[in-house]
Amino acid sequence: MAAKELVFSGVQPTGNLHLGNYLGAIVNFVKLQDTHNCIYCVVDLHAITVWQDPAELTRTIREVTAAFIASGIDPKKHIVFNQSQVSEHAELAWVFNCVARLGWLNRMTQFKEKAGKDRENASVGLYAYPNLMAADILVYRATHVPVGEDQKQHLELARDIAQKFNNDFSDSIRAHDFGEKFFPMPEPLITGPATRVMSLRDGTKKMSKSDPSDYSRINLTDDADSIAQKVRKAKTDPEPLPSEEEGLKNRPEADNLVGIYAALSGQSRPDVLREFGGGQFSGFKSTLVDLAVSKLGPIGAEMKKLTQDTAYVDAVLADGADRARVIASETMNAVKDIVGLIRKK
Repeated sequence: MAAKELVFSGVQPTGNLHLGNYLGAIVNFVKLQDTHNCIYCVVDLHAITVWQDPAELTRTIREVTAAFIASGIDPKKHIVFNQSQVSEHAELAWVFNCVARLGWLNRMTQFKEKAGKDRENASVGLYAYPNLMAADILVYRATHVPVGEDQKQHLELARDIAQKFNNDFSDSIRAHDFGEKFFPMPEPLITGPATRVMSLRDGTKKMSKSDPSDYSRINLTDDADSIAQKVRKAKTDPEPLPSEEEGLKNRPEADNLVGIYAALSGQSRPDVLREFGGGQFSGFKSTLVDLAVSKLGPIGAEMKKLTQDTAYVDAVLADGADRARVIASETMNAVKDIVGLIRKK
């Protein structure tokens, strides 16, 4: 069972996918299809670490799937599925609950941020979900994971768990002819000029679906008029655009819009600044409107079409789950043998 180079990543179905999700994750998922074998997962088990309305959860699982397909992910060439259809994710997560150390989870900053001051009321799932995230990756023995900066800590935990499992069970791994180590050490893939997209109303805050102002974000389902209006109303400063990146320091809104333009156009930030440096934001925004509408408008239209065809979306998820389960079950059977659990053969 030598590990092949394989990409795994997932997106939570928590509604209102926006430009930050697209540029920070999905656009890179699409590019990676040309160079890697890819498994893309709608991580619905992660979503329920906080309470979700059941009908809304069903809808958003399909919406994320539609966003994958509308953005250019090919579910026939690669695997697209929702996590809960492959039970090996949860099964391996329990093994990892027994491998990971309490101190490791205590250092996870996202739990502290999401639980807030009332941590005693947070679910056990919210606390332990980094172990499930590790299982998501390692149940496919994935070697690469496209992550944003805010997820690097979780990938480091997955590496720690993989290493400890390999060390704890090294004799058994060798005895079962799995080589010197069973799990690979997954590597992060952080690519693109706008991996962290900020609010259109406040360049110091990350673009978020939870922001009360809809003008803080461009939703993937926005129509052309909404996209144009949001870009035109995006916060800027009175200075013209600089000609070099150094000039973007201490100008978070300008930096954010330049990063968005660069990512949507496939250019580097220096190239964008060479083209627009010295000009006023009015002209730059007008060009950005045209670019954003041309890139995002067709995705939103296709998403709406796909979400109305629930039978097709569900069939994509079922097919992907069947193919994912083949890989995951092989890993899980090997893990049971390594740990010493008796399984049906």
